[in-house]
Amino acid sequence: MFAKISRYLLGGLSCPLGFLFLLFNGGCAQPPRREPSPQQPQADSIVGRVDVYPDFRSRHIRSRNVEVWLPDSYDPAKPHAVLYMNDGQNAFNPATSYVGVDWGIDEALDSLLAQGLVRDAIVVGIWNTDDRLSEYMPQKPDPAIRRVASGPLFFDLEKPVNSDDYLRFIVEELKPFVDSAYNTLPGPESTFIMGSSMGGLISIYALCEYPEVFGGAACVSTHWPADGGRFIREYLPGKLPEPGTRKLYFDHGDQTTDSLYGPFQQEVDALLSGKGSEQGPFWTTRVFPGEDHSERAWRDRVEQPLRFLLGP
Repeated sequence: MFAKISRYLLGGLSCPLGFLFLLFNGGCAQPPRREPSPQQPQADSIVGRVDVYPDFRSRHIRSRNVEVWLPDSYDPAKPHAVLYMNDGQNAFNPATSYVGVDWGIDEALDSLLAQGLVRDAIVVGIWNTDDRLSEYMPQKPDPAIRRVASGPLFFDLEKPVNSDDYLRFIVEELKPFVDSAYNTLPGPESTFIMGSSMGGLISIYALCEYPEVFGGAACVSTHWPADGGRFIREYLPGKLPEPGTRKLYFDHGDQTTDSLYGPFQQEVDALLSGKGSEQGPFWTTRVFPGEDHSERAWRDRVEQPLRFLLGP
C-alpha cells in the first residue's frame, strides 16, 4: 500500500533565518519541496537507515511524507521503543530541513545507543505541510480560534484548526502501520512524541488527549503564547497526567521568540507542582540562557530530551 524508499540525501538548503519563520513554518519560508525518490544519491552523513514513505495517505488530513529512522543496530527480532517527531523533515537531514540545519537525531541517538544511555528505539519523522499551524494549534479549549499569537504579533490561520484530525492520523493510521511494519513495543511506556515551538505544543496536547497511547512528550521551546495562555489556564489543569505516570520534558532559551516563554512555562510548572509532581525522572523543565529559537539551538541540546524520554 505504501511505497518504501531508503534514502540518504546529499546537499542542504539555505535561506534567510528569521525566528518568526522558524516559529510558523518549522524553518524559514518554505522552499520547493523535494520529494524523495529512488534516484536521489546516497550520502554518508546520515547515520543508520531512513525509510521514506512518500505521500502517506490519511482519511483525516492531507497526505505527507513519513520517515522512519532505524539505527545500524536495528534488529527486526528485537522490539523497539518508538519516538514520533513533528516537523519530521528537520529531524535527520539538512537537505530536507527548511534552514539547512537538521536536529541530528540520527547522530545523537546513535551516540547515546553506543554508550548505553538510551533504550533501543526507532524514530518516526512526520513531515509538516502548509497546514502546519492549523494542525499544530490545539483544538481545545477553543476550536474556533483563528489566530496564533507571538508576542505583540498575530498571524491569521488560513484554515480552521484541525489538530484533532492530525492526532487521529497519528494514533489511528500511522502508529498501527509503524507497529505492523517494524518490531515495536506498542504500549504507552514505549511510545513517545516530540517537537519544538508549535510542534512542542501539539506534543503536549497529544499526550493529554491520548494518555493511553503516549507515555511521554518532549516539548522543546514550546510556543505557549499561541492562544494567549488559554490552553494553559483552561485546558491543562484537568488534563495533565498524574504524578509519576507519564514523562514530561520542557525547555526553552531566553533569546528571540524563546524570550517570551519563561512566564508561561512557570505557569505550567506551577500546575504540575500543584498536582504533587516533583522534577525528576518523570518531569523536568530546563532553561538554556543565551539560546534562541532555532534549529541550531535545538540540535545543540537534542541529546537531553532524547535521554529523558528514552533513558533505560
